[in-house]
Amino acid sequence: MSADDVTPIPLLASSVRLNAIPQAVAATRLFVRHTLTLWSLEEHVETVALIMSELATNAVQASITDARATDEGISTEAVVGAQLRAVEASLFVEVYDRTSAVPVRRNPDQDAEGGRGLLLVDVLAKQWNIYRPSVGGKIVWAELPLGFPLEPSACIYEHTPLILPHGLRATYSADEHQARRALLDRLLTTTILADMAARMTDAI
Repeated sequence: MSADDVTPIPLLASSVRLNAIPQAVAATRLFVRHTLTLWSLEEHVETVALIMSELATNAVQASITDARATDEGISTEAVVGAQLRAVEASLFVEVYDRTSAVPVRRNPDQDAEGGRGLLLVDVLAKQWNIYRPSVGGKIVWAELPLGFPLEPSACIYEHTPLILPHGLRATYSADEHQARRALLDRLLTTTILADMAARMTDAI
């Protein structure tokens, strides 16, 4: 069997770029429900929405803190990106922000109102980590098992645009462009790695 005979791996991917404002967190949950419904993966909506919400909260907070530290104020120039990918038997939740700050997993007291985000991700996800795209910033990602291998037929669906309230979706800017490129970097890199693994398996 030649390399040209290898069947491409099934892949589903979708992303959205949002202004780094607190309301963006709720928008990422809408994005999750909308996307997974289109992909007929509704059974994963609640878990994925929880993880996405926690990662997006950290990204927005990091962006706001970064803007204040550089005296830029909280503006629509700061952008966070959310991406969902289903490949092979895994579902990936990925959130971009332009800062290099690493999210810290805390062990809050029982009475604390927050600080449990990454602990929750630890419990719900198979694994999570940080990816450093070549354009800068970071992508915090989490992997969940689909429970079954993705079939090529699952990648054929009718695309329906996600409608968001005015002011949430990021308009074109240098920061939006960086977010788009960072998410594409993550998509291409991981897809190439998965494809290489599939080719090696088929060659055995």
